[in-house]
Amino acid sequence: MNPLQFFKCLSDDTRLKSVLIINQLEEACVCDLMAGLELDQPKVSRHLAELRKCNILRDERRGKWVYYRLHEDLPLWAKEVINQTVAHNHSYFAEALAKLNASKAQASSC
Repeated sequence: MNPLQFFKCLSDDTRLKSVLIINQLEEACVCDLMAGLELDQPKVSRHLAELRKCNILRDERRGKWVYYRLHEDLPLWAKEVINQTVAHNHSYFAEALAKLNASKAQASSC
C-alpha cells in the first residue's frame, strides 16, 4: 500500500471515524458502528467493504455477526498514522464512540 491509496481510503468521514473507533476498541461489528455513527446498515457495510478492499481492515465472521479490526498486514507507518490520529484527535470521534458505548450498555447492539 502506498500513502496515496491509504489516504484516499480514509478521505471519507464515515470511513475515517470507523477506523479510529475500531482502532480504539480493537474490534467492532457493523451494528456497533451503526449505533455510534447513527447510520443505516447498508451504508456502514459499504464503507467497511471499501476499507477491506484497501487492506486497512480485516473481517471475521462469528455466528451471524461480522467483526472488524485493523488488518495485521497494515504497514507500520500506516498503523502509526492511525494511532497518532486517535491519540491527538479524540474529540473528532468521541461523540460516536460515546453513542456506541451507550448502545452496548443498553444491550441494544450486537
